[in-house]
Amino acid sequence: MTQMDPTILIALATNAVSALAIALGALWLSGIARRRIAGMGEKNPRLDVTLMRFAGSVASYLIMAVAAIFILGRFGIETTSLAALLGAAGLAIGLALQGTLSNVAAGVMLIGFRPFKVGDYITAAGQSGTVSAVTLFTTELTTPDNVQIIVPNGDIFSSAITNYSYHKTRRCDLVFGVSYDSDLKTAETIIRDCIKADPRAHATPEPFVKVSNLGDSSVDFTVRVWCDSGDFWGLKFDLTRAVKEGFDTGGIEIPFPTQTVIRTAS
Repeated sequence: MTQMDPTILIALATNAVSALAIALGALWLSGIARRRIAGMGEKNPRLDVTLMRFAGSVASYLIMAVAAIFILGRFGIETTSLAALLGAAGLAIGLALQGTLSNVAAGVMLIGFRPFKVGDYITAAGQSGTVSAVTLFTTELTTPDNVQIIVPNGDIFSSAITNYSYHKTRRCDLVFGVSYDSDLKTAETIIRDCIKADPRAHATPEPFVKVSNLGDSSVDFTVRVWCDSGDFWGLKFDLTRAVKEGFDTGGIEIPFPTQTVIRTAS
């Protein structure tokens, strides 16, 4: 059995150590680049946070790609020959990774068209949450109960996107039912007083309070109040409680479904 030339072993070991050092250095540098570029968007109000985080993700992948080329060069692989090889295999790789590549393309389109940004609360691809990051391949959402959801960009871009944070104001819609024996004018006054007492409710447009339905057991008031988008849920919950307490104080009955059973003689 022939022994390998010691100089070849030393060269291979040297190249392996160099490749490892390049890989570790690239990982370290790519992490710094991603954080620094993303941090620029958070520190400078003129820069968009979503765009800078996406740019940081792209820069991180580019650094790793350059490092891969250097590592291949250490082992004597000519990059020009490698380019020809990659060109020949590109079609096969593209077909195999078409889902991944579509996510990259979708990520670029999401950044270009800007249907949402970091911090917006959205519903897309059947998922809802606050956008925490848009990377090259995925979009990360955080639910109100602090659960992370990672959605492929392709799924988001190919579906309807509902952005609840896009506009500064939202309309809060509520329905309150009162019994048929209740004084409707008194009930309407209580509802309007509760709305006026809450500083989050906008006076313009004027709140809408009208009888909208005569149900099986209740007369229904439809209430529409405008507020800042960030106050939507707080106003909805607090106004519901305030109206209930106001009805109790004002003697307005909130009915519940009942059934009357009539027994007939057999």
